[in-house]
Amino acid sequence: MSNLRDILKNKKICKSIWFMRQAGRYLPEFRKIRSKNKNFINLCLNSELSSEITLQPITKFNLDSAIIFSDILIVPFALGQEVRFIAGKSPKLSNFVTRDFFNNNEKEFTRKLKPVYKAIKITRQKLDKNKSLISFIGAPWTLLTYMFNLNRQKIHQNLLELDKNKNLDHILEVLIKYLNLHIKNQVDAGADVVQIFDSWAGLIPLKKIEKFCFKPNGKIVEFCKKLDVPSICFPKGIKNNYKKFNKFVKSEGINIDSQIDPLWAKNNLKNVVIQGGLDPNVLLKSDKEITKSATKYIQSFKDIPYIFNLGHGLLPETDPVKVSNLINFYRNFNG
Repeated sequence: MSNLRDILKNKKICKSIWFMRQAGRYLPEFRKIRSKNKNFINLCLNSELSSEITLQPITKFNLDSAIIFSDILIVPFALGQEVRFIAGKSPKLSNFVTRDFFNNNEKEFTRKLKPVYKAIKITRQKLDKNKSLISFIGAPWTLLTYMFNLNRQKIHQNLLELDKNKNLDHILEVLIKYLNLHIKNQVDAGADVVQIFDSWAGLIPLKKIEKFCFKPNGKIVEFCKKLDVPSICFPKGIKNNYKKFNKFVKSEGINIDSQIDPLWAKNNLKNVVIQGGLDPNVLLKSDKEITKSATKYIQSFKDIPYIFNLGHGLLPETDPVKVSNLINFYRNFNG
């Protein structure tokens, strides 16, 4: 095992495994806490419980890294939008009010999210010093889709409306400022790696991808470099544009989704540590199918820096036993 930060900074070839959404709904321990805490945002802002949830998969599986239990929508929340989580549906945010958005200030933003930073401090104190503690944000485009409640089935129509907003460039600029502040506060609290989730990047039309995906992610990665903290970008769904993204953004790590062929990634994504790729749906199948799919990724990346992870987060219906078996298979793999 090697520290995730070290792998990203020095491009080490060694075994490292963690999972997106490893602290979450598939764990009985989490579900027990969640059943008593109905308001999800309030749960994210409960420092003690957030830390406890973060550490649950570390205690259970001894994974190589912890990722703080929080949510990408904590930033729009701190910027004044109400966030409602509805079972079986996409989160719903209150209407975006431009004037209110611009009236935010950094001191108040930090105050609202202080419990998140406290949770990181608590977790860092309890976590093995050889394990990384990952902080994260949602990328600007992905947050905009929620902040403006864009209909993802009619994304082209919504983009036309979004582009008509004369304040859009300034909104992006201000949003990036607060995302950078959130990163800095998390790093100051003890996080040593940043993951940037652009979960809806695949919806962006090609002619808009530089404006809404490459440039915003690039600005945030540049800020991370100034903090001397490595970043992992996850521009999910952009297919072969991963190659252009990687050349433009230059993050230390890049998480591929399950649509990306691992050998294509190996041949096209250079000067970066590749992470992930395994379809989380595979973990709902037989042990034989799981090990076959995992072997494909392990073998593809065996001679370059690679972090074993998924092409998206663990699904709620995943059996923790299968997670444990996969971890053991990966760690004992000698092929």
